[in-house]
Amino acid sequence: MKKQKKREDIIRTAMELIAKEGFHGAPMSMIAEKAGVGIGTIYRYFENRDVLIRTLYKEKDERMVAFLLENYPHGQPVRECFFHVCTGVIDYCILNPLDFKYSEQFHNSPYGVEYRRNRLFASASKPDIFTDLYERGIAQQVIRNQPPAVFFNLAFAPIIWTIRDHLLGFVDLDASLSRKLVQSCWDSVKI
Repeated sequence: MKKQKKREDIIRTAMELIAKEGFHGAPMSMIAEKAGVGIGTIYRYFENRDVLIRTLYKEKDERMVAFLLENYPHGQPVRECFFHVCTGVIDYCILNPLDFKYSEQFHNSPYGVEYRRNRLFASASKPDIFTDLYERGIAQQVIRNQPPAVFFNLAFAPIIWTIRDHLLGFVDLDASLSRKLVQSCWDSVKI
């Protein structure tokens, strides 16, 4: 098995197990067994369990941001960028349910609390498209001036909850409902 393939198998298996069983239900030994590698092989790629967990999230986040940046309406009004990002989050998560399920586990754990705290309060090394939307919206006085956490909750939490309900089969998040949902989120943050 080639090195890159082994790493990919470890990542896919870890994400699947963690998404299904949670962090405590996916020990490194089980990840190794299900990935078809020795436990030592995992440690060649990831220094420890914490590094594996954070790497899985970081790589998932990079994939999603790359997806959102495709055809991003640079230089367009905040509202258009907001709709692009929110619709993109919906589309990405529906196309990549494993990434979404892993994110749910991550964000509802101490790892997610630490990540969110750092993202909201630490000085970011580089701005991201979510923070850019918030800051441009405030500067241009098109969104309400409220703490970032409140903005992100109003703008994105309803989307995340609805994606979860879609994946559980409670609602059909088609293009029409997606547009209405994003419009509702926009209405909750705009001036």
